[in-house]
Amino acid sequence: MKAVILAAGLGIRMGELAKGIPKCLIKVAGREILYRTMKLLEEQGIEEFIVVTNPHYMGKLKDFLEKNRFNYRILVNPYPEKGNGYSLYLSKNYVSGKFVLVMSDHIYEENFIKAALKGEGIIVDKVGKFTNNEEATKVKIKEGKIVDIGKNIEEYDAFDTGFFLLRPNIFDIAEKLLEKKEVLELTEVAKEARLKVTEVNGFFWMDIDTPEDVKKAKRLLIKNAVKDTGDGLVSRYVNRKISTRISELLVDYVEPFHMTFFSFLVGISAGLLGLFNPPFAGIVYQVSSILDGVDGEIARSAMKKTRFGGYLDSILDRYVDFFVLWSLAIYMKPSPQMWLIILLAIFGSFMVSYSTERYKGEYFVSAYTSIPVLKYLIGKRDERVFMTMLLCLAGRLDILFFLLALITHLRVLVTVYLIWRKKETNS
Repeated sequence: MKAVILAAGLGIRMGELAKGIPKCLIKVAGREILYRTMKLLEEQGIEEFIVVTNPHYMGKLKDFLEKNRFNYRILVNPYPEKGNGYSLYLSKNYVSGKFVLVMSDHIYEENFIKAALKGEGIIVDKVGKFTNNEEATKVKIKEGKIVDIGKNIEEYDAFDTGFFLLRPNIFDIAEKLLEKKEVLELTEVAKEARLKVTEVNGFFWMDIDTPEDVKKAKRLLIKNAVKDTGDGLVSRYVNRKISTRISELLVDYVEPFHMTFFSFLVGISAGLLGLFNPPFAGIVYQVSSILDGVDGEIARSAMKKTRFGGYLDSILDRYVDFFVLWSLAIYMKPSPQMWLIILLAIFGSFMVSYSTERYKGEYFVSAYTSIPVLKYLIGKRDERVFMTMLLCLAGRLDILFFLLALITHLRVLVTVYLIWRKKETNS
């Protein structure tokens, strides 16, 4: 299947953000608007992109498409003032069979794309959770088809998402309309064709028209990038409230691996401080835990997530945990009996992550997905780090190591039991 992307608009409302570049190449949360849509469509099997643009932006779009290795064809609309319906018409000789039509200035989440590609006609959203109702294009529906569409219609049933699945007969309708008028908008073509309506409700999508939309979309993309399946209570209610704000500030300027190493260095600093100032070490350790969420948030929101990045982050976390706990143990000058508890605490801290990661290696699915109740067991890394900070501030390192030894091993035992029970249930 092919996709036609309409990118001939001049993006006047974007002001300085669109100075010298097409609106679709403005970066939102570290990625170009157009890249987001094309990459998601490519991952769902779209084989070729027909990009319709104006003469002024052709060179910049070609450079962008070449750089990102998309399979594309550029069509030039020499008269962008004729409307986006005319831009669609120009692609008539380059598609056959069912094809996707999408606006270049819209952002969609992956689940929206997956659901939309199963549809037919115009894809609408009756919820419009993230839309500006005043700016959005509305759709009036009757018997599963469009009867009216536009920004200013008084009665409507859903919002136009800017995503269509069409067939070549749409060009016949556009051609007939162009015989009567000079300017043709896509909404006129859709209404005349009485397109079928497919509902895809409640997912994240946005039409990016203004600098305010860019800011809003960035904030929402960061928020949606939070991966909470492995988060403990502290991450959900403390860390993420801070890390998402940091990610929002940095996502356009840093790469995920920058934050991975910065968080690691902060964690190692906590270990060094633990040798002579445990309270300060506990605070810095907690800061590193907050920063540890930033790299993942940036990676997911900017579509820069890699398996190696997640792997490296997990490895570095283990080094930080060991170094901090070991330095606190040295500061204590413990008795031989206390050393046994310390070793159990350190070993247990490693076994918590190993018990879930080993499940994924054995069963090829996340333990938190397969056994959702694991999400609510205490003892995850964020909870252990926060407890370490509190007990360092209280000057009770003995209690810290005792609780870590107890909580971590109990969690591992419960995890093993729940996995065993699931195996028995499925047998």
